[in-house]
Amino acid sequence: MNILPVNADSIALGAEIIVRGGLVAFPTETVYGLGADALNPGALARIFEAKGRPRFDPLIIHIAAVESLEEAADLSRLDRETRRILDILTLRLWPGPLTLVLPKQPWVPDLATSGLPTAAVRFPAHPAAQELIRHSTGAVAAPSANPFGYLSPTRAEHVGAQLGDKADLILDGGRTPVGVESTVLDLSAGAPRILRPGGVSQERIEALIGPVGLPNAPGEGRVPAPLAPGQLKSHYAPRTPLSVYPLEVMAALSFDPHDGYLFFDAPARDAWLAGQRDRLTSAAVSSAAIQVLSSEGNLREAAANLFDLLHLLDGLGLRHIRAEQAPPAGLGPAINDRLMKAACAAQ
Repeated sequence: MNILPVNADSIALGAEIIVRGGLVAFPTETVYGLGADALNPGALARIFEAKGRPRFDPLIIHIAAVESLEEAADLSRLDRETRRILDILTLRLWPGPLTLVLPKQPWVPDLATSGLPTAAVRFPAHPAAQELIRHSTGAVAAPSANPFGYLSPTRAEHVGAQLGDKADLILDGGRTPVGVESTVLDLSAGAPRILRPGGVSQERIEALIGPVGLPNAPGEGRVPAPLAPGQLKSHYAPRTPLSVYPLEVMAALSFDPHDGYLFFDAPARDAWLAGQRDRLTSAAVSSAAIQVLSSEGNLREAAANLFDLLHLLDGLGLRHIRAEQAPPAGLGPAINDRLMKAACAAQ
């Protein structure tokens, strides 16, 4: 397994591997991606093989400059209002955790878009990702660097543990700061619509462009032909079965030493612990099996910690993970989307 710290030499090596049709796992501000040349069908096929990913699930194409957008997207097919919205979003939210679904250029391989007439494109904010893209092919397709359907990686060691040698190189840039995948916004047909909540909140988008449509509630039904990653009913799952509860239900759960508990904030955990005194020992109270996404209830911190803590709990050999829902504002919908889809995978 070839894991190298991010520096000029390792990025240059990664760029060379991508140019030659190889796979490189690299950090973005959201999660680690598994990257290949977006215009090389053979390299794209390796992504699907390495992840065990179904070919009906499209990839996100990463670029390193707004000016490179037309390498993947045919902007001539947008009407004037959509082009105005696009200009606002790319000016204010790129680089960053926002993916835009747009009409694709004819030379983008169908494998990258699952045969759809649209392409999902993102300009990541992580400097290592930008340098890798810029010094390789300028357009790098990169889903999360994990087996399909499992927990997304927020550290290089997560990639190594899940993919092993399926990546030709893993670039270690430390823990990713946002911690959940990008928000996916469809601009390809009619009014803008969020297909997947993520690292940019609905409120922030609507403050710039007005109301946007929303996806189905997590777990509400399978999308027959996904327009973007993360739209399937089950996804982002640990190997340990997981259930999700509103605060009042989570607070009423009885402690079980075989289970893990993931609370949104410290007050919720502490109130629950106070009601479990007859069941808990001092060893259990300090157990790694009882975790908090954010002590003070900060949604950004909670999102950044989500996959990290799920990886931790998943490695404890527990019978079940029980998680509290986040508040439904800001990055809360993105957190709950991941939790609910992980719970659906256990059904």
